[in-house]
Amino acid sequence: MESPRAMDRLVCGDVGYGKTEVAIRAAFKAIQDGTQVAILVPTTVLAQQHLVTFTERFADFPVRIDMLSRFRSPREQKEIVEKIGRGELDIVIGTHRLLSKDVQFKNLGLAVIDEEQRFGVAQKERIRTFVENVDVLTLTATPIPRTLHMSLLGARDMSVMNTPPRGRYPIKTEIVEMNKDVIRDALLREADRGGQSFFVHNRVESIDRIANYLQSIVPQLRYGVGHGQMKDLELERVMLDFLERRTDVLVTTLIIESGLDIPTVNTMLMNRADALGLAQIYQLRGRIGRSHHQAFCYLLVPGGTVLSEDAEKRLRVIAEHEELGAGLTIAMRDLEIRGAGNLLGPEQHGFMVSVGFDLYCRMVDEVVQELQGKAPERRQEPSIASDLPAFLPGEYISDPDEKLDAYRRMAAITTAAELAELHAEFRDRFGTLPAEAEHLFQLKGLRLIGRDAGATRLKISRDRLEVDLAEALKRDQILRLVASTTARIEFMGGGSGAFRVRMPEEPISLATNLLRVLGGSDSVPDLPLPAAGS
Repeated sequence: MESPRAMDRLVCGDVGYGKTEVAIRAAFKAIQDGTQVAILVPTTVLAQQHLVTFTERFADFPVRIDMLSRFRSPREQKEIVEKIGRGELDIVIGTHRLLSKDVQFKNLGLAVIDEEQRFGVAQKERIRTFVENVDVLTLTATPIPRTLHMSLLGARDMSVMNTPPRGRYPIKTEIVEMNKDVIRDALLREADRGGQSFFVHNRVESIDRIANYLQSIVPQLRYGVGHGQMKDLELERVMLDFLERRTDVLVTTLIIESGLDIPTVNTMLMNRADALGLAQIYQLRGRIGRSHHQAFCYLLVPGGTVLSEDAEKRLRVIAEHEELGAGLTIAMRDLEIRGAGNLLGPEQHGFMVSVGFDLYCRMVDEVVQELQGKAPERRQEPSIASDLPAFLPGEYISDPDEKLDAYRRMAAITTAAELAELHAEFRDRFGTLPAEAEHLFQLKGLRLIGRDAGATRLKISRDRLEVDLAEALKRDQILRLVASTTARIEFMGGGSGAFRVRMPEEPISLATNLLRVLGGSDSVPDLPLPAAGS
């Protein structure tokens, strides 16, 4: 916030790790500097909770705080909007209502976007219009693929909070088919230890039927129903009843997904978990286990049906990552499953489809480096032709996906250190490299050193090397080449930068030495050569 450039930082931390605390301190600093703070949240329930938290924390300071959401009457909303325009409010906590065109801040200094993954592209574009030269702090446990991708590319700054609160246990997560016994056991076990439960059913039209069904299975418990289409006062009453423990089970839609902090709730059942997104399931699961008790989460799927491939992947990822602080890992898997989306505009694929993911990432990386004042290395690797067998044999890496990934990683290498590291990793994972795999690494090394030497084309066979250069050879280069080998070198006339060598010795070894001499570089490590005659 002290730097001359406006801050745009993503803070990624698990639920309950203290992201709100970071926002409170950032808001305090902005107010000390004489500016206003806007805190944008996705739900009225979370807005209400933030209002309570911020009011308590700023009680000893002359800070004016208010909330703009549907819990306020139209007359109250109008008054708050006028106060914002006159600069009479220091902190405004609001839902999408804050993005309305009638809301004009007098001197906005900080915008905090809580639960970033809950806002659509249109809302984010609107946010950008009024925070162009304002510090932006984005809080999330599971960034959406596009945001995570931008952070990984360096287009946005990112901080990760890794330290869990003391006494916190990982949440036990199970994928189970929906049946009465599972529901009864889960709800009664929680009630027996004096706790409360959430039952998530994300369909408003059938939520009352589900509540009646639960009542019939476990009649001894008290139930409340809450969803976003209820009248404000009614929803507030349901939530207060649950908070004050007048009900044991809250049957609810996804309105509890963001920011609710009720330590007494440590069991959750999610109906039709296969229809929910990864980030949604993860956020919902984070509503429980916020105390020193062991929490349990049951992902209920319909019995006797085949789930889609993506749904199976999502549920498997959630069940596998029970550990504390898994939010970023899950977001990375979401990036793999869904793709990264377009960086600008509402399209979720856009330009990337026509150029391919790897090239798209490379292009974005170059632009980011340019904007940061680091001019990227634009020299291209030379094309290479060889009659030496250079590939990864099937008996060395049998899995097709792993083999494709290995080729992709090798193609992406740009430095000698990366090449040596990958070579060592292959030897460690798959064993001693066969001659064909060694040739593949050595030819990649030749391309790297050829790039540094200014070569545009290399042709290498068992007894001959041909090199084409981007520029004509200088006299000192010719002398160094001739002095470096006993092999016969034939230089092309007419000022062209090309030469041929008849090679009586090991072809790759001699080619590497000659290109090193030409480039005046030791940038490629010596990799072990295949056995003679291979």
